[in-house]
Amino acid sequence: MLDLLTSGLHGWGPQLLSGTAMTIAVALSSFLLGLAFGAAGAAAKLSDSLLLRGLAELYTTAVRGVPELLVIYLLFFGGSGMIMAVAGVFGYGGLIELNAFSIGVAAVGLISGAYSTEVIRGAVKSVPYGQIEAARACGMGRWRILRRVLVPQTLRFALPGLGNVWQLTLKDTALISVTALAEIMRVAHTAAGSTRQSFLFYSVAALLYLALTTVSTTAFQRAERYASRGVRRA
Repeated sequence: MLDLLTSGLHGWGPQLLSGTAMTIAVALSSFLLGLAFGAAGAAAKLSDSLLLRGLAELYTTAVRGVPELLVIYLLFFGGSGMIMAVAGVFGYGGLIELNAFSIGVAAVGLISGAYSTEVIRGAVKSVPYGQIEAARACGMGRWRILRRVLVPQTLRFALPGLGNVWQLTLKDTALISVTALAEIMRVAHTAAGSTRQSFLFYSVAALLYLALTTVSTTAFQRAERYASRGVRRA
């Protein structure tokens, strides 16, 4: 099968498969990083601190209001300089270079986090407050309420939105081809230029992305059904 694919794509089959694996790695890493940013951002937006709410609002507004490609360019051309400036405060004057994978994950994760913030914030606010009061009446402490009531309910409400964020994150990985990271789009672009078969390789890239998004949609649908088990529907 692999030999047939390789011969049909002028020997670029293994590179496309490797690019697919790289796309998955970047997407997963970025999505997890985005969840961390999103959880922190949602907590800040729901806090009583005016400063934290302002910073979280600035983060989500700025990142969502700037084109994703520009965010990648800013980190690609300025990321190392910013880290070196911070390191210089602590007395380190050496050269610090970020690889394309790190920049891609940081940039896409930053974008994903801005959208995840709003999804998680909305999910937390969707949890009926009566359930929190009932848990307190049963003698549950703050951490037990968080673990037994708030997190499971928030996850149930957040999963549909997080599924959309994952799809956006997966497709945003195509933008990091500008950093020369060998993901699907970069490999397809290189193969198209080398063989002059642009339509063929970009069509294959489209099919690969479609396959990934289809599998992802199925996985999130099953996760939603699992998280909603025991919930009676009207």
